[in-house]
Amino acid sequence: MKKIIAISLISLMVSGCGLVSSPVYLHHGVSAGSVVINGLELRGTASWYGIPFHGRQTANGETYDMNGLTCAHRTLPFGTILLVTNLGNTKSVTVRVTDRGPFISGRIVDLSRGAAAALDMLDTGTALVSLKVVGNE
Repeated sequence: MKKIIAISLISLMVSGCGLVSSPVYLHHGVSAGSVVINGLELRGTASWYGIPFHGRQTANGETYDMNGLTCAHRTLPFGTILLVTNLGNTKSVTVRVTDRGPFISGRIVDLSRGAAAALDMLDTGTALVSLKVVGNE
């Protein structure tokens, strides 16, 4: 009996995890991962990734160029174009989703080193940003 209850509880927890990754990714009840919604805006903490990943394959199959203008996002489709604005200094850059991540809790996007430089966040490593979907490839 305990085994059946344990299996039922685990199944319930696992099935619930796949429903919505995070409420911040919802726009009028539609998950950002299922549809690219032009004008969708998200706010949160951005980080950047560079040297250890430079030249390696991204999740969409491209070779990562840390000096390019790309990013990693957990759910937005590959090829989504984002306008990223550093809310601390109002600098903006346009990037394309080519990878998955970030894998650190509380962060909404991982930017390439080139994008982080454009936002003047290399030294701090993270910044509060807004993301706005502006298109798709």
